[in-house]
Amino acid sequence: MSKNRQIVLVKKPEGVPTPDNFELRQAPLPEMPAGGVLCRARFLSLDPYMRSQIAGRHPSGTVAPGEVMLGETVSEVVRSDAPELPAGRLVRCMGGWQGYSAHAAGEVQLLDEEITPPCHPSLALSILGMTGLTAWAGMVWQAEVREGDCVLIPAVTGAVGSAAAQFCTLHGARVIGIAGSPEKCRFATESLGVAACIDRRSEDIGARLGELCPAGIDVYFDLIGGSLLQTACSHLANHSRIVLCGLMAEYNRPERDPGPPPGLLIAKRAVVSGLVVYDYEPRRQEYLGRCLPLLGDGKIRQREDISQGLESAPEAFCRLMRGENFGKAVVAL
Repeated sequence: MSKNRQIVLVKKPEGVPTPDNFELRQAPLPEMPAGGVLCRARFLSLDPYMRSQIAGRHPSGTVAPGEVMLGETVSEVVRSDAPELPAGRLVRCMGGWQGYSAHAAGEVQLLDEEITPPCHPSLALSILGMTGLTAWAGMVWQAEVREGDCVLIPAVTGAVGSAAAQFCTLHGARVIGIAGSPEKCRFATESLGVAACIDRRSEDIGARLGELCPAGIDVYFDLIGGSLLQTACSHLANHSRIVLCGLMAEYNRPERDPGPPPGLLIAKRAVVSGLVVYDYEPRRQEYLGRCLPLLGDGKIRQREDISQGLESAPEAFCRLMRGENFGKAVVAL
């Protein structure tokens, strides 16, 4: 435990990132602050918003060339000057793409003891973590999804989309998904409870929405942005709700799409709200209290796309940004 392996950004990508935008380096172990902890990463979350961090467009921070990539981890405390954070305990922290990270005591959170066997600790980065909280906050707390709603969810087999789909079906909604392959579409309908799934690579999304949502879309959970937002807005029901959460279609581009014409929203009396999950951090325990029983009873599930070893993180992240992952992208260290 004398060296710290790190993945640093060496050059900003143009468009979709490639592995040569990153480099594996050795660094000294970080110095533990007084009253703090030294942590060893066990699992690293890979998320699309990291591309916005590289571009300097995300509220959680910016990554410049030469700096370690940012990211949330499940880590083990290996040294501690904080009695409430004993060595050996698992914590959530922003450990980044590296083997070891040092934190003040207030910067880490003990993993809920229920997020240990039989629950896998990596679930604290997915259905029991930020992605699950994002889905619940967007669908249950903001959109207030209810029985009989027709809900459209793109990237429906991804981490947030798959959680959102299951939460909506549990509330009695009919979910239409969009995914990027026949295999993903089958998973959505057979495992997530989605009523129908549109293959974005081979089907006309607008035409299919007309067939599948003849009375219009009541709730659109926008994880994509781009032209799909306008397509969805062309098929809204009266008094529909749109939750703007992600921009996967635009993260790899320097420019932003202008968005749908306001007339589409006015005519349908649509309510549009932006979702930033950090606003809901104070309600995380409330969410866990609702979600843990559902997971324990087998009423929800999370597919994970796990890569092995820190050195696999760059390629796994590039796969994520190409839309080739299947489930929540996680690196096991």
